[in-house]
Amino acid sequence: DVQWLIVPRHPQRFEAVAQLLESAGLRVSRRSQWTHAPAPADVWLGDSLGEMALYYGLADVALLGGSFAPLGGQNLIEAAACACPVVLGPHTFNFAEAADLACAAGAAQRVVDMAQGVAAACALAQERASLALARDTAAQFAQAHRGAAQATAAAAAQLLERG
Repeated sequence: DVQWLIVPRHPQRFEAVAQLLESAGLRVSRRSQWTHAPAPADVWLGDSLGEMALYYGLADVALLGGSFAPLGGQNLIEAAACACPVVLGPHTFNFAEAADLACAAGAAQRVVDMAQGVAAACALAQERASLALARDTAAQFAQAHRGAAQATAAAAAQLLERG
């Protein structure tokens, strides 16, 4: 069985997504209402801010919804840093290089549409040996690509020193 966790990227979408899920007949457990643990539900809704590491830590696989519409995708490195492999759609122009590198390394896989994405995520989550390898690969990918902020700060400092 798959436990779905949906995390809207924008707080103004929390209520609309909850209503959409409930209108589809799904039982929803909202993060904002958890006290000690999530209530049993068809879908857990991540309606909180600043907890993406928690969500990726709970997940076996991340299906980046924003990459299935021409929105540019989300930062897949956040998922990889939590050893969470990623399934991407075709629209990753905001993170093009990271998406290409992650796919080449095996930390992510790209599919053409949401139906293939759901199938790929479910297949990976249910195949324990492949999932373990994908988790290790995601963690190694994130480790290999750490330090961008430090490199940027060092480059800016050099430019300032020059004048």
